[in-house]
Amino acid sequence: MEKDPLSAASDTDVSNFNKNPRVKLYILNENRAWDDQGIAHVTATFVNKLKGISLVVRKEHEYTLMLESKIQPYTAYQKQQETLIVWSEPDSFDYALSFQDKSGCDEIWEKICQVQGKDPSVEITQDVIEQESEELEEDHFDDMHDSSTGMSLPPCELSRLEEIAELFNGSLLTPIKREKLTILIENEGYVKKLIDLFHMCEDLDNVEGLHHLYNIFKSLFLLNKTALFEIMFADDVIFDVVGVLEYDPSVPQSERHRDYLRTQTKLKEVIPLNNAELVQKIHQTYRVQYIQDMILPAPSVFEENLLSTLTSFIYFNKMEIVTMIQEDGEFLKLLFRQLADDETDDEKRRDLLLFLREFCTFSQTLAQQNKEAFIKVLSDLGLLSMLEVIMGLDDPVMKSAAIDIFSYIVEFNPSMVRDFILHEGQKQDDDDLLINLVIEQMISDTDPEMGGALQLMGIIRLLIDPENMVGKVQKAEKSEFLGFFYPRCMHVLTAPLCANTVDDKPSKDDYQTAQLLSLIIELLTFCVEHHTYHIKQYIINKNLLSRVLVLLKSRHSFLNLSTLRLLRRTVGLKDEIYHKHIVKMDLFRPVAEAFVRNGKRYNLFNSAVIELFEFIKAEDIKSLVTYFVQRHFKSFEDVEYVQTFKTLKQRDEQHQDRLLNRTGATDTYTPTIRSRFRRDARSLEEEEEIWFEQDDDFDDADLSTKVDLFKTKLEVDYEPINKLLGNNKQTAHSTNFGRKSPPPKVFSKASVSIHSSLTGSLSPGATPASSPSNSPSTPPARPTSPPSSQDHLSPVSANKQGIVGLVDYPDEDSEEDETSEDSDSALPPSKKSRLST
Repeated sequence: MEKDPLSAASDTDVSNFNKNPRVKLYILNENRAWDDQGIAHVTATFVNKLKGISLVVRKEHEYTLMLESKIQPYTAYQKQQETLIVWSEPDSFDYALSFQDKSGCDEIWEKICQVQGKDPSVEITQDVIEQESEELEEDHFDDMHDSSTGMSLPPCELSRLEEIAELFNGSLLTPIKREKLTILIENEGYVKKLIDLFHMCEDLDNVEGLHHLYNIFKSLFLLNKTALFEIMFADDVIFDVVGVLEYDPSVPQSERHRDYLRTQTKLKEVIPLNNAELVQKIHQTYRVQYIQDMILPAPSVFEENLLSTLTSFIYFNKMEIVTMIQEDGEFLKLLFRQLADDETDDEKRRDLLLFLREFCTFSQTLAQQNKEAFIKVLSDLGLLSMLEVIMGLDDPVMKSAAIDIFSYIVEFNPSMVRDFILHEGQKQDDDDLLINLVIEQMISDTDPEMGGALQLMGIIRLLIDPENMVGKVQKAEKSEFLGFFYPRCMHVLTAPLCANTVDDKPSKDDYQTAQLLSLIIELLTFCVEHHTYHIKQYIINKNLLSRVLVLLKSRHSFLNLSTLRLLRRTVGLKDEIYHKHIVKMDLFRPVAEAFVRNGKRYNLFNSAVIELFEFIKAEDIKSLVTYFVQRHFKSFEDVEYVQTFKTLKQRDEQHQDRLLNRTGATDTYTPTIRSRFRRDARSLEEEEEIWFEQDDDFDDADLSTKVDLFKTKLEVDYEPINKLLGNNKQTAHSTNFGRKSPPPKVFSKASVSIHSSLTGSLSPGATPASSPSNSPSTPPARPTSPPSSQDHLSPVSANKQGIVGLVDYPDEDSEEDETSEDSDSALPPSKKSRLST
């Protein structure tokens, strides 16, 4: 028995629930009298096991569950006298909630109306046109029993069949009439009386009477009552019910369903069943399923919700069958022994496997806990090992059955299957692994529509899906299994793709091959979305994207779209490693070529390409923007119906302009009265990156050339400052503390002090050298040792009294000098300046 999740609730939970509306619960008993069940509290909330919003009633103080009733879309709820809600359950009794106050009744009523899509101002949620139901709305709760009486069944005679059919059909309109009719039919044994009339009509060839009986039994099904189904589906009655349903007035010639069930179908016991009750239940379930699927009219005539109880009847029958077989421990052991026995012939093994598949299908009706126990029993009996053997056989029927069983196991418990695969991987070769056998079955599917391959692809995706690797060991399970899958299985999955893309176009381009490659690419797309590290390494190491993009030359549009979708997902991750790989391997080239081949056709491929580049534009992925514009813009420059490509061109031009402005900022900068000569920090960072990316090795022959460039550049860089300060040379010279400014000092390994260079440029007779920061082949200036006190005296600070308007920032300068010295000392020898004095 399932435990009430709130039975062990805390005092806080009890207190909160007791704040819900206070009610009295009433149930209509067999004598049509209302029984008081006591005082309780009610709420309308979602209940998992009922899968919907339900009325939950719990006893006051004791907090025990009194009622859980799902609010059905077509159940008629009535609101009476502002504090009373009454309704009828399809398979049980009538219920009533009498509220202590009007506000509580209104609260629950609004939720009921919300579920059924009704206006809360109505007093009954379903249309009722019978006068009796209208009177029930006005009657007092205590008088309900009296107002619901008065129905009686006419005598079961041939002359009254039309009257009986009209009465049954009219009673379907209200829940209360359905309840009363059901009780009268049960109490008077009316079904067996109608069966006697059926035999009489058949003997007399009374077609009109048979048509009336068909309408009567159709109404019996629409009453949707389990009690009536148990009567109609009894062994001694069910064939007569099938016979009545053969005489549908809308069908010119009746089908002989009874002959088919009696002569064409029989229970095939692959293993003898000694339980008579189990055999009877199997027969009954098959016949009722046949009635539902083959005999009853289509859902457009029979509304599906009106036959919900029939579906439930079949469901619970299947549950009983599985439970009875599972409880027979010897039955399953014998089944697996015969499956594994080499002496079992193929026909017998095929029947055993088909029975096991049906058994697994029935087991889906079990509750979660019971299903776990069922799967564990099958696993302990060696189910997965047995399926592995059968998948290697050439029998298509057994293969199909084995795949269905395996699919069921994976859907319910993929972790168990992953554990099995990892365990067998320790002692078996790649070719013998269960998961590789599944992949090979997918690849070798002979169905042109690839139906079996599609099912197997779903199985593989479930096994590699990190989302179902749950529990505390999720991270370990994901790492372990994916670490096993990529080196041991991925080459099997991608083998058809690699074999078909050896050249610059697909070697095979028939429909079936294209379908298979599309499924493989879909799996790869799933891996890109859900596996970060492993699939990235595999794609880059194997250059897999280049191979996949060859398929853009396929004549099948769906394969082109699948290929482009994989590239789009890769770009969508916004991973710079993927972006560099795309640029390095020129992976937009096949896309541009395919776009050109597509021409001016406005189709899905055209839209997909535009969306790819629209994403790059929206996310401003600079590396891909620059790569696209510089390499492939010409293929798209004539596109006028969207501005995507022209915008990308403008973005790249703006980006290039910004880079030029940064690198040329020193050449074009003119100091003003209130500004100081200062390098852009971003420009310095970019130059340092370029310096560190340069090759460390160069010969001495280049050294003199770089020194000359170095000196020349300094002259250009400091020319604006020399012009500005040219009129103050004498002042600068006189205020230099009586010291002669040294010429620009070149430190060892091409390091230059900016302060000393500035000092040299302001000294009379000194020739400025070129700035190292803008030299194309020399690193940014960094001293190898702390500069002397002379070097620290910048021209601005030295001429602080002689040059009006130049503002000094001593604290900030000192911090920058210290930072520069610290960063220089932290550099490795290979990255320090290389020139010597």
